[in-house]
Amino acid sequence: MQLNVLRHRLLTLVFLSVCTTPAVTGVLPDDRTDVLYHRYQGGGITIQGPSILVQKKITDNFALNGNWYQDYISSASIDVKLSASPYKEKRTQQTAGFQYLHGKSTYSAGLIHSSEPDYKANTTYYSLSQDMFGDLTTLSMTYTRGWDKVYRNLKDAATGRIINDPSFGGFDKDGNPISFKDADHRGYSIGLSQILTRTIIANFNFEVLTDQGYLQSPYRKILYRNPLAGLGYTQAEQIYPNTRTSNAGSGQLKYYLPYRAAVTGSYRYFSDTWGIRAHTAEVGYTHPAFKKWIFDTSFRFYTQNAATFYSDLFPRANSQNFMARDRELAAFNSYTVGIGASYDFPLPPNPWINRSSFSIRFDHLLIDYKDFRNALLIGTSPEFTAGNEPLYKLNANIFQLFGSVWF
Repeated sequence: MQLNVLRHRLLTLVFLSVCTTPAVTGVLPDDRTDVLYHRYQGGGITIQGPSILVQKKITDNFALNGNWYQDYISSASIDVKLSASPYKEKRTQQTAGFQYLHGKSTYSAGLIHSSEPDYKANTTYYSLSQDMFGDLTTLSMTYTRGWDKVYRNLKDAATGRIINDPSFGGFDKDGNPISFKDADHRGYSIGLSQILTRTIIANFNFEVLTDQGYLQSPYRKILYRNPLAGLGYTQAEQIYPNTRTSNAGSGQLKYYLPYRAAVTGSYRYFSDTWGIRAHTAEVGYTHPAFKKWIFDTSFRFYTQNAATFYSDLFPRANSQNFMARDRELAAFNSYTVGIGASYDFPLPPNPWINRSSFSIRFDHLLIDYKDFRNALLIGTSPEFTAGNEPLYKLNANIFQLFGSVWF
């Protein structure tokens, strides 16, 4: 079963942040290998898997990077339980790119390919960063272009196997079934990093994202009132616009304390043509200890209103042109508290290894939905009728192990 477009976008942005990090003061990143294991568990969903990233300078001006990422998903979330059956699947993502340094300019480009049983995604990225004013200022610009194919899985009645629905994408001019729908994405971003004083660094970013095509999940359903139905509602297919444009601006300040610690504060504002407005605020503290240890903690708050065509329960069938009941388009507040530690540890003498470190991090996520209700409870007691069931809450734990070797 398919992970939605939002999750693919988030994973792509994570790897772009790794692969297109601008060089600092005209120097390419050090040669290194990173190994990550992550596990997300919450809301009936478990996602876990490894990731390996390698960065290697070929010359003083040219470097290559590659990433292999795999996660295993098992889901029995509230959406799946309501309209489909629990599932398990594997997603694999590969990234390959390069960085070229010319004077104070760094050019980056690469390709990201992601594949799972019912979603194929390809993304290219191009980035330019320029150091200016005595290396106190770094300006960066990035362009991304993505082409996705969305499938819908079903069980073959004859064999019992899970297959792609052969007619999900409609039919071609000759009447042959098409098993997928297309989704295209473009992203434009500009960033500015500025050293304000010896102890304060500021970062500012602005991005524009445009999406076109099939932008919904083929598995989630809407609910509309139906007094004649046993539970008082009927399910129907979601109907989304086929275009979306979003804008986001963010700023971050990092203040270095005299005892090598640091305090970080950031704010981000997001808006899109679907009517969503969102605010994110985050504070963090990093503290070194015992010479080789670094501890950090953070708190993040996020809030958004609902999309204009979202409703937990529509009044009737075909009540408006666009209709969605995806909880990611609902109004909600989320709170994330995290703590982590990293340790620089020596390896046995080896001429190939300069440094090594190990990190561990734990985050707890809580989401309070304002207008998305737990429809699974409808009919379980007399007061839980359609539209009167309790609001849904999601609690999730995120665990990460991270190791790095510089060579």
